[in-house]
Amino acid sequence: MRIIADAIQIERLIFDLAQRIASDTPIPERLAFIGIRRRGDVLATRLAKVLSVHDVGSIDITLYRDDLSETGPAARVGRTDIPFAIEGRDVVLVDDVVMTGRSSLAGIREIVDFGRPARLRLAVLVERPERELPIHPEFAALRVRPGPEDKVDVRLLPQDDMDRISINPRG
Repeated sequence: MRIIADAIQIERLIFDLAQRIASDTPIPERLAFIGIRRRGDVLATRLAKVLSVHDVGSIDITLYRDDLSETGPAARVGRTDIPFAIEGRDVVLVDDVVMTGRSSLAGIREIVDFGRPARLRLAVLVERPERELPIHPEFAALRVRPGPEDKVDVRLLPQDDMDRISINPRG
């Protein structure tokens, strides 16, 4: 395991990411965050707290994934919670890591089923270069180039027992 960021560094990454989002948001009152469950929603909540944004939601993308047929009946669908109207809003879709772009695409599909935001942007804590789809985050706190056999492991409180980003061998 190679640690890329510890708890203090993650706090700084989140703060910097929030500041970049704020500086690129023309009407702050329209800003809302929607995080992809299991760590994107935690990150969305933390970004919103830094910026004092009250509209924060979370989505479970299970039914929107393009590999659902492979998962079949074993798929576990979690809860989606968007407690605000997204029409005309400046929505930031948040995830912990973007790699292929497939989770982000599933998140976009789900959000537009709830309405039409004025603008929809992607923010991630970690960006990897292995894109399979033409989806790129407007905001990335950290860009890494691990080997093809490595995975990026993001742990965030309170979902996990600590804040840490590490690169680990797959398997």
